[in-house]
Amino acid sequence: MDKTKENSLHQLLKKHFGFDNFKGNQEEIIDNLLAGRNSFVLLPTGGGKSLCYQLPAIIMEGTAIIISPLIALMKNQVDAIRAFSNEDGIAHFLNSSLNKSEIARVKADVVSGKTKMLYVAPESLTKEENVEFLKKIKISFYAIDEAHCISEWGHDFRPEYRRIRPIIDEIGKAPVIALTATATPKVQHDILKTLVIQDANVFVFSFNRANLYYEIRPKIGATKEIIRFIKNNEGKSGIIYCLSRKKVEELAEQLVANGIKALPYHAGLDSNTRVNNQDAFLMEMCDVIVATIAFGMGIDKPDVRFVIHYDMPKSLEGYYQETGRSGRDGGEGQCIAFYSYDDIQKLEKFMQGKPVSEQEIGKQLLFETVSYAESSVCRRRLLLHYFGEEYKRDNCENCDNCLNPKVQFDGSEFIVTALQCIIEVQEKFKAEHISDILCGNATSSIKTYNHHHIESFGTGSDENKKYWLAVLRQALIKKFIIKDIENYGLLSVSAEGRKYMEEPYEIMLMRDHEYEQGEDDDMPKGQVGDNASDPILFAMLKDLRKQIAKKSNLPPFVIFQDPSLEEMAIQYPIKMDEMKNIVGVGAGKAQRYGQPFIDLILTYVNENEIERPQDMVVKSVINKSSLKVFIIQSIDRKIPLDDICNAKGIEFESLLDELEAIVYSGTKVNLSYTISQSIDDEKQSELYDYFQNADTDTLEAAIKELGEDDYSMEEIRLMRLKFISEMGN
Repeated sequence: MDKTKENSLHQLLKKHFGFDNFKGNQEEIIDNLLAGRNSFVLLPTGGGKSLCYQLPAIIMEGTAIIISPLIALMKNQVDAIRAFSNEDGIAHFLNSSLNKSEIARVKADVVSGKTKMLYVAPESLTKEENVEFLKKIKISFYAIDEAHCISEWGHDFRPEYRRIRPIIDEIGKAPVIALTATATPKVQHDILKTLVIQDANVFVFSFNRANLYYEIRPKIGATKEIIRFIKNNEGKSGIIYCLSRKKVEELAEQLVANGIKALPYHAGLDSNTRVNNQDAFLMEMCDVIVATIAFGMGIDKPDVRFVIHYDMPKSLEGYYQETGRSGRDGGEGQCIAFYSYDDIQKLEKFMQGKPVSEQEIGKQLLFETVSYAESSVCRRRLLLHYFGEEYKRDNCENCDNCLNPKVQFDGSEFIVTALQCIIEVQEKFKAEHISDILCGNATSSIKTYNHHHIESFGTGSDENKKYWLAVLRQALIKKFIIKDIENYGLLSVSAEGRKYMEEPYEIMLMRDHEYEQGEDDDMPKGQVGDNASDPILFAMLKDLRKQIAKKSNLPPFVIFQDPSLEEMAIQYPIKMDEMKNIVGVGAGKAQRYGQPFIDLILTYVNENEIERPQDMVVKSVINKSSLKVFIIQSIDRKIPLDDICNAKGIEFESLLDELEAIVYSGTKVNLSYTISQSIDDEKQSELYDYFQNADTDTLEAAIKELGEDDYSMEEIRLMRLKFISEMGN
């Protein structure tokens, strides 16, 4: 580049964006666009894609048309550009969120020459009135952001992106720059072909984000794990991705209930709420956004410190792009995904009913995701290989597999066996079919092709299908096998693979992870819940309870029940907020009786150097909370208990269960009005006296003492409720 031109570009960069130097090959890309040439830019998240078209747009004559898939992205980009300029009109967006007067203002600024960048959604671009308007203005170039949306093999395919080229031809030709952060070689080919820019100068940069830490965890107790992780990273910005809107809402609510500043974001929220929640995250008024993949495209927040996938995404492109929103400033970025094969099967079911070709593509993308999750190979190496890039190091020292490597073994014999099988079936089948042959699975597909009669069938029956899939995957990384993406993943043996078959040498392999299956609500093994209570502390707590009960002239169970003391001896609550979380305590009882127990536990923890669990029992968002409120309000209004049951469609026994949970947690309720109607005064007095002098509040002990012929279970439970409420609360 001419030295004068180079200095001029640097001066303009400093003037408009405040940067002294370009990042990577930004300058080369900008120079290519200024020269009027088509460009294809594959620049991973954090590499500075936006600047590659924003600076040329300011420099060149006319208005740049920037085609972008999301309203949130457009708003974010326009706000960012305006922040660098004195003139708000320098950038506008044109989409369905604008009213007529706003659209008129945008068009006026464009016609006047103020607007250098006009962001449009592909749907807006195809509207006839917009096409006619754009025909009348000078267009400097077209920028297609998130260009992977063009390809069915991309992770976010949008059919309307396929219509961009014909519309460009109708409006008027100008240079095209297509940009994306993620694209496999197949997707790159699709983008160039569909936009008819095969002559474009291609700029592909390394996908390696050395600062990002990758980890896969089994999806057992995921919500508890997430809360524990965030509490250990307090004050840091993070994004949690879920596949469903319902889960986004539920998880955000649970985080808030546990004292975490979190907000939801998904397409089902109204526009104002989405914008406000996004702005709150960008302005650091909240720490965590729980979102579907609708959030994040183009969100320019450099200090996101963690990205968590509650659900595994549908493709590795999606996973890479979403994790790429972490650590964009080059600082810490933790990327943790919770994996369950059950979730993958659910995603497969969602594909049913779609065209066969779309199902095949979707299954292939899911297969790659499963392979990544279950593999014990360096995760960075796997990701880069997926995008066609070779990672030379065996250990990246920044992923779970490299930091906790599995035992290796010589896999040369297994690789040769797998390659022989691929050749024997004439290189016309996918990895799953080859694996079934090797381990001797006579599936319907195997029988259809008579592959249960070939020499390779069952030659690897000592190992399971998952093992052979891992061998094939590692042979792919070694480039012994070629995967034909055009034909949904058919495997063939490369020249290098054939050479290896003739002269094998030692290649160290590792077995894949065998992740346990479980539910999100399950407690992770080794976490609080598997542990027995501390017997010494439990005994001390019982002694303290006895002392307080004696002073208060109350039975000990009125203070706290045994299960509550047991949990205290597991969780070691040393703050009032922690005491409130203990089972059967609640805010009322914690305030009334909790402090002496907190003081005792704190002294015990300090004297014995107890390492407490990182999180107390995770507060759940109880779905029945509205029912409890209804019950309390109804009793305050002296509504008969049967009427409460009828109003909520619950059994009387269930109502008593709810009342016991309310009263034992420290809330006072006055049941005298209903008890006086159903239990005579003499029975009331006898039952009250019994509980006043009882050692335990169990129903079994009460029935044994009082006799089941004289008192019904309902009468005993109601009087126990009255006693606990009046004496304990």
